[in-house]
Amino acid sequence: MNKLADNLKKVHDNIASACAHCKRSNSEVTLVVVTKSANLDAIKQVVRLGCVELGENRVQHLKLTADDLELFLKSDPALPQKISWHMIGHLQRNKVRQLLRTTDIIHSVDTLRLAEEISKGAEKLDICPKILMQVNCSEEPQKYGVPVGAAIHLAEQIVTMPNIKLIGLMTMAPLTLNKDIVKACFARTRELFEEIQGEKIGGHDFRHLSMGMSQDYEIAIEYGATILRIGSAIFA
Repeated sequence: MNKLADNLKKVHDNIASACAHCKRSNSEVTLVVVTKSANLDAIKQVVRLGCVELGENRVQHLKLTADDLELFLKSDPALPQKISWHMIGHLQRNKVRQLLRTTDIIHSVDTLRLAEEISKGAEKLDICPKILMQVNCSEEPQKYGVPVGAAIHLAEQIVTMPNIKLIGLMTMAPLTLNKDIVKACFARTRELFEEIQGEKIGGHDFRHLSMGMSQDYEIAIEYGATILRIGSAIFA
């Protein structure tokens, strides 16, 4: 418990320092704690420590963990009563229906067919989920994400769908120690984000940049990230 609390405090302190460095308010940045490498006891501990925004890469693990945590929260009125779940991993269209009742934000929408599947499933449930469009700004062939050149057109198509709300972009920087490469990826994502905003695609809802993980979140803050996806730096 102490190690986990210390890790979480260090992350919060680093976020505060990075925000101060680029004259941003801490309130502009949401920490999503990524649970994919953590066991249930550790996840319960971070919830006890006040973390209510959780992210998961796999649909089945998200559903199982969400169900377990719902029972856990009901057992103690002093605990937060609502967890906001973020689906941050690649999403297959045949898994969409399983996910929609549980997830608050889907970060990984990168094709028109996936967006259509989410909108169709949401219509049946009479909901309007928030989504982020995943963009492959690092141009790595092994990564998911819409190519930069096709991103604006896809965004224009997504915002015509009645049962989803496009709220921003998501990207993943390359896993490298070369900070210039990471900065270039985040800078390109920020440019694309501002270009889409300038075209007024998505209106006031389009205001989030989900970028920055355990190894590069401080750089991401510098380039305007509003959502950080951090796991190993907390659960290490």
